[in-house]
Amino acid sequence: MPSALTAAYDARLARGDIRPDPAQGPALAALARLEADLEEAQPSGWGALFKKPESQRGVYLWGPVGRGKSMLMDLFFETAPVEKKRRTHFHVFMGEVHRLIDAWRKGDPAARKARFGQAKGDDPIAPVADVVAAEARLLCFDEFQVTDIADAMILGRLFEALLARGVTLVATSNRGPDALYKDGINRQLFLPFIALIKARMEVVSVAGSHDYRLDRLRAAGTWFSPNDPDNQRSFMELWRDMLGGEGEIGETLEILGRKVHLPHASGGMVRASFASLCSVALGPNDYVAVAEHFHTVFLEDLPRLTANRREEARRFVILIDALYEARVRLIVLAEAEPMALYPEGDGAFEFERTASRLQEMRSADWLSERD
Repeated sequence: MPSALTAAYDARLARGDIRPDPAQGPALAALARLEADLEEAQPSGWGALFKKPESQRGVYLWGPVGRGKSMLMDLFFETAPVEKKRRTHFHVFMGEVHRLIDAWRKGDPAARKARFGQAKGDDPIAPVADVVAAEARLLCFDEFQVTDIADAMILGRLFEALLARGVTLVATSNRGPDALYKDGINRQLFLPFIALIKARMEVVSVAGSHDYRLDRLRAAGTWFSPNDPDNQRSFMELWRDMLGGEGEIGETLEILGRKVHLPHASGGMVRASFASLCSVALGPNDYVAVAEHFHTVFLEDLPRLTANRREEARRFVILIDALYEARVRLIVLAEAEPMALYPEGDGAFEFERTASRLQEMRSADWLSERD
């Protein structure tokens, strides 16, 4: 049977929506293989009423940002021959899983029966997997990453339970399986999950030399000033273009027991105002967490700083240092050019180093260096 996925991919090529990229070939082939496996596994006739769903060997696409992993997975999701399917960011899914686990643990028998269809037992993994599997036989995860110990400790058992219930998994990630939860607490307990990924998913590197997001940044520029309507419009258009149709699902970072909520986030990108990051009581650990979690930061409404905003300027310096050290891509909507942001006042001389870093971070070499 002709592949609906490859037909959709070829149609995009013909329209000029995407350009030919040999590095995407192995990923496209793996997804087309899974498409065929899912089609062949579809039950038919009276047997469909009694046949238990079977999990197919999934696909794990990994590589640097901007190589088309999400685009390929989205095309696959649109054409996959599965009625019950779901595409979501991985951290959104895990947030839902933790809420289900909490509901199971805190619920009385009646509440458990109403939500999960059962009430017995102390282990929440099986009933949670039942809920997830009932809603989707194909799960596609974007931005698969594991940084939270709570996620790390349950993933192996959860995914085993989902696979046993006939759920097929597809994921995109910036990290290969062996780099997941790298240097994490009790990582040895996480290693069986890595083995599970390798055994039950086809791992494909999408590491072509061409970064499509980088094309957009180079074309649009990364520093928008002054902060006038034209630059505000260009800044937001670039943000929406980089999102590629994804919604701003938000992200909550847990840092030393505190939670920092960033409402305008999607995958590895975040948009935040200067006030939300530098006019509140955040510190070095918070900025390092932002820099580690996001590969691209859109910073809006950066003002021209004065001596009476010395504390905000100090936080801004720490933020830029963290982003610089992590090689984060930075797009800024500001009142002025970097060297004119803090021209005089206490700390203005020291600020020159930050201005120099901002100049470097808007260069073509910096944008290319992120990978």
